[in-house]
Amino acid sequence: MDEYNKEPRREEEPVVPEQDSEQISEHNFEQKNHENEPNHMRERPVKRRGGFLPSLLGAVIGGLLVFLLMNAIAGNNEETPLVDNVKSNENALQKEQLSVDINTDITEIVGEVTDAVVGITNLQTVRDFWSSSEMTRETGSGSGVIYKKSGDKAYIVTNHHVVENAQELEITFDDGTKVDGKLIGSDLWTDLAVVEIDAKHVKSVIKFGDSDALKRGETVIAIGNPLGLGFAGSVTVGVVSGKDRSIPIDFDNNGSVDWQADVLQTDAAINPGNSGGALINMAGQLVGINSMKISEATVEGIGLAIPINIAIPIIDHLETTGTVNRPTMGVSLLNLQDIPTHQQQEVLHLPKNITGGVVVTEVFQNTPAQAAGVQRYDVIVEMDGEKIEDMVSLRKHLYNEKEVGQTMKMKVYRNGKPLDIEMVLKDGNTF
Repeated sequence: MDEYNKEPRREEEPVVPEQDSEQISEHNFEQKNHENEPNHMRERPVKRRGGFLPSLLGAVIGGLLVFLLMNAIAGNNEETPLVDNVKSNENALQKEQLSVDINTDITEIVGEVTDAVVGITNLQTVRDFWSSSEMTRETGSGSGVIYKKSGDKAYIVTNHHVVENAQELEITFDDGTKVDGKLIGSDLWTDLAVVEIDAKHVKSVIKFGDSDALKRGETVIAIGNPLGLGFAGSVTVGVVSGKDRSIPIDFDNNGSVDWQADVLQTDAAINPGNSGGALINMAGQLVGINSMKISEATVEGIGLAIPINIAIPIIDHLETTGTVNRPTMGVSLLNLQDIPTHQQQEVLHLPKNITGGVVVTEVFQNTPAQAAGVQRYDVIVEMDGEKIEDMVSLRKHLYNEKEVGQTMKMKVYRNGKPLDIEMVLKDGNTF
């Protein structure tokens, strides 16, 4: 038995060297003779403990060990680069977190006008109930827009209700700088006011646009301080949802309408504190003064702003005189479109082709309208040759085109027949 193998090992036949044919024949002859001899006469081959198979087996086992060892080493070498790659990728990702300067039309416009939008804090002196001491405290805040710089003075337009009853005004710039403001004039009816400040810290002023040129669906940007100075310079973006909106206002909360405010409607978010802020078009121009928001449970996304074309003449009056001298007729009015068609026919006796105009519902005593002979249920369709469709167009003509003391010509329908009327306008706070 072989010391490496448990089974008997066969002797391998020696390799026969190449021989010529004669030697092969002799060898075969001798081999045959030996095969014919009796077994006891045959020469037994001598068994030798050879080294070939053990060496071969050792070589195989050694090779296998080397192969396994090399695989293990190769596996370790393959795992290490994977870890290094992950680490290197993490480092690469960290290195790729670079600051990217992204500019859009909106960011550029906001960057140009943001210094012209300021915060306004209404400060009033109040007396402590438990002592005789007085203290100044903030009673409200809003926004404003710097629209003019003249010499060492600058002027801000804001809402009347932002500065109402203020004993002191504190103006806060976009960079946090604070200065004192002086109220020049305020108008309850249009909810507009003008404040004067030192021009030392003023970096830029806003440019006026044309609110009449706005289109429904046009992009607008609202900038202001919703919910106070903690949200200073907030930017919201929306579209013009509607133009020439008339919103009834009850100033004394007695349940009756005192005024019809002409406003723009937008879905740009406007919240308390945005009042007095800027409504900007995509040319960076001021097209409206953010004024109020309808905040009913059933209404969302409706923000309102005073059109700049209506605000400009009011701003001019407030800046120069501190008050607004309005030309008035002395009547109360109602849009013809708000009256049912059958009432237009039965009460007003209007021709069917008259679809736009303003109906006189009351004529006040000692007014230009009474002196000119205006009567109840007269339907105003023209002023100085300009077509009047509703109260918005009437107010624009009356306040933007006319002055106190001027004569105005009107075309009205009375009992279905056209009639021309002239009146001399006087100062007042009604139509």
